Amino acid sequence: MASRGGPRAAGTDGSDYRHRERVASHYQMSVALKSEIKKLTYVHVGLWLLLLAQMCVGHLKLLPHDRVAMPYQWEYPYLLSILPSLLGLLSFPRNNISYLVLSMISAGLFSVAPLIYGAMEMFPMAQQLYRHGKAYRFIFGFSAVSVMYLVVVVAAQVHGWQLYYSKKLLDSWFTSTQEKKKK
Repeated sequence: MASRGGPRAAGTDGSDYRHRERVASHYQMSVALKSEIKKLTYVHVGLWLLLLAQMCVGHLKLLPHDRVAMPYQWEYPYLLSILPSLLGLLSFPRNNISYLVLSMISAGLFSVAPLIYGAMEMFPMAQQLYRHGKAYRFIFGFSAVSVMYLVVVVAAQVHGWQLYYSKKLLDSWFTSTQEKKKK
């Protein structure tokens, strides 16, 4: 093989060893999936901070209630949804399968379950708004139920993609460990 900066082997230009320099596909997939999960985690943290700000403004009465409504009940348990994201990020440096599994399980409990409950909690108010045009809670002039349904839809997509990519990452890591055991 050609050494860095040194003489090449006789009769070769060094290109016949490129196949040995390829990175295994499961390692490439692992890096790509980690990147996607990190992006989704940043979006999740942004949504989480918006809900936290709404809760702080509502409870500390920094703005009148006609400007920012008090939070719905589902928003309180949703604040715990930051824990699964942090567990997922902690699993990345050493490909820790147990942290990733805990992240996926707790995402269902702390992220998806409050979103489902929130959609059910706000449904009667959404019906009233769209049937009769009456809204009693507002966030900066917009109907609070409309704004929060938008948050629920975006958050459900973010968590759904996080779970999907986490499952694919878990499969990638299992492929890697199975190949190591074979050797």
